[in-house]
Amino acid sequence: MNTTATTGSFARPDSALPQSIPDYLDRLRAALAGADKALIQDALYDAEEYLRSEMAENPGQSEAEVIAAVAGSYGAPDEVAEIYRDTEIKVQTALRPPAAKRRRSLLGRFFGVAAEPRTYAALFYMLFSLATGIFYFTWVSTGLSMSLGMLVLIVGIPLLILFVGSVRILSLVEGRLVEVMLGERMPRRPLYHNRERPILERIKDMFTDPRTWGTLIYMLLMLPLGIAYFTVAVTGLSIGLTLVFLPIARLFGFEYGTVNIDGIDLLAQGEPWAWPVVMILGVLTVFATLHIARFVGKFHGQLAKHLLVRSS
Repeated sequence: MNTTATTGSFARPDSALPQSIPDYLDRLRAALAGADKALIQDALYDAEEYLRSEMAENPGQSEAEVIAAVAGSYGAPDEVAEIYRDTEIKVQTALRPPAAKRRRSLLGRFFGVAAEPRTYAALFYMLFSLATGIFYFTWVSTGLSMSLGMLVLIVGIPLLILFVGSVRILSLVEGRLVEVMLGERMPRRPLYHNRERPILERIKDMFTDPRTWGTLIYMLLMLPLGIAYFTVAVTGLSIGLTLVFLPIARLFGFEYGTVNIDGIDLLAQGEPWAWPVVMILGVLTVFATLHIARFVGKFHGQLAKHLLVRSS
C-alpha cells in the first residue's frame, strides 16, 4: 500500500507513485498486461478521466501531488489493475449465459448446438448484419467521397473531420452489438482525449490512430460479409425447414411444393418411402446452419476485436 504525507491541503508525492498522468497510465497499462485489450482501453479511459478531473479541481497542484492525493481513494496502478481484473471476472460471469452441458459423443456435440443460447444470438446477428452492412458501407463510401471531393473547398476539411469522428462513434455502437450478440468483449468507453490539448493535436491523434483506419476497413467489409452471412442463414434455414415440413404437408393433402433431385420428385405420390429421408436431410441442414452460425459468431467477434479495438 502506498503512503502519502500531507502538508496543509497538499499531498507530498511518494517517490514510489507515478509522477505524471502519462506515467500513471503507462504503469496501469503494464499492470494490465495480458488482459483483454478492450478491458485495458476502458481502464485507461476511466483512470485518465478521473485524474484529469482531479487536476481541473486542483489547479494549484502538480500532477505528482494530485496522484499522491488520490492514491488512497482511487488507488495506485497495481491496485486499480487488480480491481479491474476482479470486476471483469464477476461481470463476465454474471452476463455469461448458463454453460451448455458438455457432450462427449459425436451426435451429442452435433445436436447440442441447439441448446446454446449464443447460437441463436449469432444467427440473429447474421440476419441483422445485412442491414448494418448496407448502412456502414453507404455511410463510409458517401462520407469519404463527399469529404475528399470537397477538400479543394474550405468546407471539405471540417466535413472530413466530422465524418471521421462519426465513424469512431459508430465503431462503439458496433462494438456493443458484437458484445451483446456474439459475446466478444468490446470497449465500453471511447479512447480518452485530453480536452486541454490544442484542438489541432487532438485532430492529428484522430487521424494517426490505427483504429480509425481499421474501423473504415471494417465498415467497408461489412457489406460483403453481411450479404454472405444473410444469404447463408436464410438459405440454410429455408432449405432445411422446407425439407422438414413439406412431407408433413403432403401427408395432410397439401400438394403444393416439391423436392426435386435430378428430375426425381422425392415427394411424388408412390414414393412415400423417401419422405422420412427428406425430413432427416432437413433436420441435418438446419443443425448444420446452426453450427455455421456459431462459427460465424466466433470468427466475426475476433475480426471486430482486431479492427475496432486499439492494441494497447
